[in-house]
Amino acid sequence: MNKLTKWSLVGIIVIGLAGWAIWSQMPKENKELQLADKVKTGGGGRKALNVIAEVIKPRELTDEIIISGELLPDEEVNLSFENSGKIVSINFTEGSHVTKGQLLAKVNDGPLQAQLKKLESQLQLAQDRVYRQSALLEKDAVSKEAYEEAQTNLASLKADIDLVKANIAQTELRAPFDGIIGLRQVSEGAYANTGTVVATLTKISPLKIEFAVPERYAGAIKPGMNLDFNVEGRLETLPARIYATESKVDRTTHTLPVRALYANSRGELLPGRFTNIHLKTQEIENAIAIPTECIVPEMGVDKVYLYKNGKAQPVTITKGIRNEARVQVLTGLNYGDTIITSGTMQLRTGLPVTLDEVK
Repeated sequence: MNKLTKWSLVGIIVIGLAGWAIWSQMPKENKELQLADKVKTGGGGRKALNVIAEVIKPRELTDEIIISGELLPDEEVNLSFENSGKIVSINFTEGSHVTKGQLLAKVNDGPLQAQLKKLESQLQLAQDRVYRQSALLEKDAVSKEAYEEAQTNLASLKADIDLVKANIAQTELRAPFDGIIGLRQVSEGAYANTGTVVATLTKISPLKIEFAVPERYAGAIKPGMNLDFNVEGRLETLPARIYATESKVDRTTHTLPVRALYANSRGELLPGRFTNIHLKTQEIENAIAIPTECIVPEMGVDKVYLYKNGKAQPVTITKGIRNEARVQVLTGLNYGDTIITSGTMQLRTGLPVTLDEVK
């Protein structure tokens, strides 16, 4: 044995003795962890992955849309006169509640009133003429044509009176429905044309809620469905009910316009406010619903991993409805299956796994 070989042998012995000394002084728990790691790696050298799992149980799953909407008045109209003229009276207080038929304002009707009096003064004479002609006709003292002419004159006079009364009514501005009248835009003495807006009348009880849902929900939205909404500055959630939908999907936005009604019986909400709407389109009582992070898409197919005999086993699934946290599974899973919910991107078929937690 040459000198170099002798020193190499001595070096190996020294290193071995040093390693044994370190191992002998190592705490017992560290030795056990190293041995456990060797067990976990298995004979093939594949280390077990620590994961969290969940046992599939029946769950109630709700498909809910969260969208924005706007409060609209049930009715609203800009009030204006049907006839032009000088405004002679304004009979409402701004911001007050008015009732249907209430007189709100009036333009000058002096000439029409004078015309009405003239016609009404002729009415009695025309009626007497018809009566006399009728009596004479019974005695054959007058022709039938003369009697009919008197009847025609009376009917024409009555029609003229009705026309003047209708024109007088058009000088009056009355509330077309119950509501809140806004700020007036004119003053007494001003000349109002037929297009002059006097004020705006708004019916705020009930209120309409207008919103639009994505086209994929178009078939699920029906009149009579309930929804919840809230507005900024108010903590409570308020109920409303859908009463109508548009007849078609909007070609530009690909959404379906929808309207709902909220009673607003106390008048606490005003039109024009934005709302946050929660609309439940479908509710399933005993659904197989898994966390969304469980699903692994591969080549257009959705897969999840089950825990079976200490290993990960992939299963192809078909999805149904979903919410922000869970997805319904239509095929591929059963109640009682243990699904792996963590580390899904590291899982492979047959990979050894260790359950840290089972929910």
